[in-house]
Amino acid sequence: MGCLALNASFEPLMIVPARRAIRLVLDQKAEVVESDGERSFRSVSVRLPFPLVIRLVRYVHVPRKFRRQVTNTFLFARDGYTCQYCGRSRRNLRHRECLTRDHVVPVSRGGQNQWTNVVTACSTCNHRKGNRLPDEVGLRLSRQPGEPNHVQLVWAVRRVTPVQAKYIGMFFGEDWLPEGFTGI
Repeated sequence: MGCLALNASFEPLMIVPARRAIRLVLDQKAEVVESDGERSFRSVSVRLPFPLVIRLVRYVHVPRKFRRQVTNTFLFARDGYTCQYCGRSRRNLRHRECLTRDHVVPVSRGGQNQWTNVVTACSTCNHRKGNRLPDEVGLRLSRQPGEPNHVQLVWAVRRVTPVQAKYIGMFFGEDWLPEGFTGI
């Protein structure tokens, strides 16, 4: 399990290995904010708590000038791993069904591979829709697709504990998590 590294401003930066987090604490470059009381790192003379969340002592500037491409990993996370037509989640799919990428306006009709034109669809709904518009086959989107913000893209696909999610939510707001998040 990794450790959530916060900037000096409490901005979530990344998940780092616990050994790296301990090294930052020992070098006095970070401080432990939350730890796991049941686990620890030990040496001959020192016992350190297993860090879950650390905060850097000095602020690190992080540029945010890039846009993420549409990938199935980010697309499925944005849509909560749920078909946007029938509403079934990945866990409710039948044998040989899977989640797929669907272009709302098909590429054959001039649709683009952009966040505003792609949704998660189960293979059954995607096959039913084919190269037609959803209205032409009686399908309705559960919500309009849109480009997710940087936070949704980065953190929606990461495994975070409820303690780590608390700090991410405090900084970015509680709506950063995909629907159905329970902590992993």
